[in-house]
Amino acid sequence: MFHRNEITDTGRRSARRRVAAAAMTAVFAMVLAGCTVANTNTGNGGGGSDGSAAAGASCGSQATQDAITKAVDGRTIKIGYTPPILSEFYTQVEKAAHNRMKYYADCYGVKWEWSRQGALNDAHSGVEAVGIVENFISNGFDAVFVCSAAPHSTMQEIYETGSKSGVDFYQFNSTEELENPSQATDPTGGLHTVSNIGYDDRWQSGYIAGQYIAGLLKGQGQIVQILGPSGSDWTKLRQQGFEAAIAEFPDMTIVGSADGGYVRDKGLTAAQDLLTKFPEIDAIYGENEDMALGASQAIDLAGLKHWDGSQGIITIGADGLISGMDSIRDGKLTATVDVNSIEMGTTMVDTLFQHEVLGMTVSQFIRIPTVVVDKANVDWAEGLIADAMAGAGSY
Repeated sequence: MFHRNEITDTGRRSARRRVAAAAMTAVFAMVLAGCTVANTNTGNGGGGSDGSAAAGASCGSQATQDAITKAVDGRTIKIGYTPPILSEFYTQVEKAAHNRMKYYADCYGVKWEWSRQGALNDAHSGVEAVGIVENFISNGFDAVFVCSAAPHSTMQEIYETGSKSGVDFYQFNSTEELENPSQATDPTGGLHTVSNIGYDDRWQSGYIAGQYIAGLLKGQGQIVQILGPSGSDWTKLRQQGFEAAIAEFPDMTIVGSADGGYVRDKGLTAAQDLLTKFPEIDAIYGENEDMALGASQAIDLAGLKHWDGSQGIITIGADGLISGMDSIRDGKLTATVDVNSIEMGTTMVDTLFQHEVLGMTVSQFIRIPTVVVDKANVDWAEGLIADAMAGAGSY
């Protein structure tokens, strides 16, 4: 893993400001929760409880626990969950959410109903998401967690309609930096969501991936990019951040790019084409982890050498998947930007509980921390995800 003293002063200051801002947001969110995440794996299954705390769970003082349990009053909260696609990443987010829901059930007697629906065909058009969300509204859900590639204006119209019917909407893992207008004259920022839980794709994903590559290559080398679908907001923003990072190093060049569709097989094909055109490259940036893993396969098939700490081709993606962490340990993937699926799922439920049950006004935009994971820190990074995936929450 590279050290920050290998980054230019400008890059270092920018990175520190962004990381500090993300960390402060995360800490503030946990303070607002008023509850400590402690041993969410105890007790019975995730279907709810009589309000008594599971053994080992930290539910606050008895007086606080009693007061919050009274506020809950045995309430059942009906939640819709719609990711853009049913994938490993969104399964990790969902499992973390279930663990946190179980915590609130064990401590305060909240009952939960959970319905998951994701796109089965073209996740990047957002067409299916529109119908899914409209179905949640018509079926009287209390709240909906949404991550959709549908046009911003279309989704906001649906959220506005649904809100009038009593449904609250929480966006997650979305391109929220595009949806953050001035709040000078409108405290809601003109949005019809309660909150937007995620990270900045430019500076907390694309930018730090570029800085990582520059650190390993000491500011010199040729890079290719494997991008998501053309026109995708995620694609545009991660590319913007990555190219901003590389632009800080005059001796680094992005020599080519290709569309990998955010899936592994297309990432493999894209990487094979790029390696044929640019056989002397030093690094491959895949905007998500599946595409980077496809690029890793392409390196093997071409008989080329993976980065070993001093030479070979660097591959880096973004997501933070168990499968990706295993590849890092095996030397097949150099690194990934872990965008913190576990804290994302946990924060989603914390934010919903604060607003729906305790009546708090929550932040319109919540940014969770991200981190570059490589061989130096893969053990603890993977351990956090593995612990969450082994949790007892199930709905």
